[in-house]
Amino acid sequence: MQKIASTRDLLVADDLHPSVMRLIKSMTVQGAERGFNERADAIIKAQDGTDINDFWNEVNAAVNLRNRQRNQLVDLLTYRVTDIAEKVTVPTSGEDFEKATEYGLPKAIRVSPGNTFWRGYDFDFYDLGVRFTWMYIADADIRDLRAQVNAALEADNRLVFNRIMRTLFNPLNSTGISDDNLPVTVFKFYNGDGEIPPPVGTTTFLGTHNHYVTTQGMGTSATLNPASVEGMQTQLDHHGYTLLAGYRKVLWVNTQEYNVIRTWKVASGAPWDFIPDDTRTGGGVFIPDGSGGRYVGAPAGRVPGQVGTYGPWHVVLNDYIPAGYLVGLASGGPDGLTNPIGIREHSNPAYRGLKALPGNRAGYPLIESFFQRGLGTGIRQRGAGVVMQVSGNAAYTVPAIYV
Repeated sequence: MQKIASTRDLLVADDLHPSVMRLIKSMTVQGAERGFNERADAIIKAQDGTDINDFWNEVNAAVNLRNRQRNQLVDLLTYRVTDIAEKVTVPTSGEDFEKATEYGLPKAIRVSPGNTFWRGYDFDFYDLGVRFTWMYIADADIRDLRAQVNAALEADNRLVFNRIMRTLFNPLNSTGISDDNLPVTVFKFYNGDGEIPPPVGTTTFLGTHNHYVTTQGMGTSATLNPASVEGMQTQLDHHGYTLLAGYRKVLWVNTQEYNVIRTWKVASGAPWDFIPDDTRTGGGVFIPDGSGGRYVGAPAGRVPGQVGTYGPWHVVLNDYIPAGYLVGLASGGPDGLTNPIGIREHSNPAYRGLKALPGNRAGYPLIESFFQRGLGTGIRQRGAGVVMQVSGNAAYTVPAIYV
């Protein structure tokens, strides 16, 4: 028989019968009797009998599910990175054959240095606390506790989306700081900062090229009209982000602009009809012709949040878009390498995504936990997006909410 020298030895022995262990534990001194708070002294059940530790496991399961699912619309327009900067290739005219000679060697295909650029991303940690007093837990049931955690999950969703919105709407390049405290430029869409976009076909550009425009500045009018949205399409097409190249075009609008666009019909002078979304009808077909192409039905497929289509555009209604602004983006697919926006996560996998962390005081008198997210953003494809303000001014103004 095993010899046990003390009660403490009994508590660490791993070969005792469970009934013996329960008896011994009932005879031992609790932490509170020595002036310490430990788990056995804490109130760990909600009003309806839910064990708080079981609820903590539920919270972690919800967070893990959130990280796996992510946001389908965001994934369609972003690409996840872990480095402070990366080398990005943008569309060009492509490579051409040359006439063969009897003894000569053909030229080799190589990516031109003129269509590769370094793109940078900022990064910060964000956190949010959830705290419960023991009196609150005594009166709360599982629905109350879940409501607090759901509010934290919703806050995380807004954080990611708002960071993307600030990246889209503010045309000023910024400086990110790397993990080694080295500065790196975080670019926006083409904003006239001197970078010359690579030529595509016969189209060439200047360093003043700008994708932050107004309806008046594009030569249409002070109000939203079909020619304004056609101009946004042109801004994407002449950089190579076309339907024929495999991109989807997503137009984000506020309710105010949506109520205008949904009235556009060919019968009233628009080049296309706005087609309300109907999941029962499949996608449309693009038919190229000598005038640049025409659309039968609608652009193929659907995107999350789509309320309809207009010509090549999947129209998405989202009131995070300020009234008086529209955003046109070219998508290469979910988490596609050619998507316009980069979302930076930490290089350490343990710090990626949303994290639920136990607080410093898990017992009486306060039970707390923290939610943490490490996040950075930057524009990868500077020609794959255009932001338009409905305005009678020629110069673009950043919406106040995203300054």
